[in-house]
Amino acid sequence: MRRRSRNSTISRRTPYTFQTPGLHMPEQVQVLQRYYPSPQYLLPADEKEAIRLDAQHLIIVKAFENRLSLAPLTLTAGDKVLESAAGSGIWALEFAALNIVNGAAVDIECIDISSRQFPSIHPAHIHFSVQSVANLPYEWTNTFAYAHQRLIVLAMNASLWRSAISEMYRVLRPGGWLELVEFETERFHCGVGPSSNKLCSLVDKLFAEKGIIQDVSVYLCPLLEEVGFIDVQSETRDVPVGGRRVVEGGNGYTGEEWGEGWMGIKVPVVNGGGYGVVNTAEEFDGLLQNSVREWNNSKEVHTSFYTILARKPPSS
Repeated sequence: MRRRSRNSTISRRTPYTFQTPGLHMPEQVQVLQRYYPSPQYLLPADEKEAIRLDAQHLIIVKAFENRLSLAPLTLTAGDKVLESAAGSGIWALEFAALNIVNGAAVDIECIDISSRQFPSIHPAHIHFSVQSVANLPYEWTNTFAYAHQRLIVLAMNASLWRSAISEMYRVLRPGGWLELVEFETERFHCGVGPSSNKLCSLVDKLFAEKGIIQDVSVYLCPLLEEVGFIDVQSETRDVPVGGRRVVEGGNGYTGEEWGEGWMGIKVPVVNGGGYGVVNTAEEFDGLLQNSVREWNNSKEVHTSFYTILARKPPSS
């Protein structure tokens, strides 16, 4: 069988800095020099983003009752696990340690479209490589007992989602489980004032241009079944933001933490000309700062995370 080409959009790994004609950007060139591994992915993949993602990892795990996985796994020593969109490897490192405690030392293959966030030191049974989930190595067919992927919705259009789901189906061994963790991008529950509503409008326009699937929880379950997965199921957890976080005992994001995530889309917004919402990079900064104040002053803001499980049929 012929090996497929690796020239898919998501696999492009050239870093770039935007300086858009027509926008007034005298001082912010340094501000915009963040590492973006793909024009399709709306968030950076640099060290600063790795720090944010590691903090977010704790929020997500706590939201799902301090569980790293919801899949009904019965892993044994030597089983192979795939971690897609691995980033710093924080999930894989914790999952490996947990399984060692439980008597099952598994081999974990961690992939991402950039190596910039990979740890310099890690256990020998955890491997890191630059791969696209939309085009995995042919020799991985029927290899993994379990595949885990988290938060790549801002990199994916419909075509890439279909390719990624098909590829993960292929590389899972019969009976293997897939676990996808994503956040809802259609219903932010974050528009609580003039600035945050304006920011939501900007984000909607950006997502529409990039083809980002916003109703991800509704979209993925039928796609998984269409590809061939069985036992497809989804669980939702709401995570408070800003003032609501204080009411709910400190769980979730501060307004500043939530805003830091959205600061990552500044470069694509500037490159897109501001989408009729902002005219300069400074205007984007001001809009986000005002949104953070609105979130911290509101007790209504939250976001939703989804864990979607699916199993490859045992007889496939």
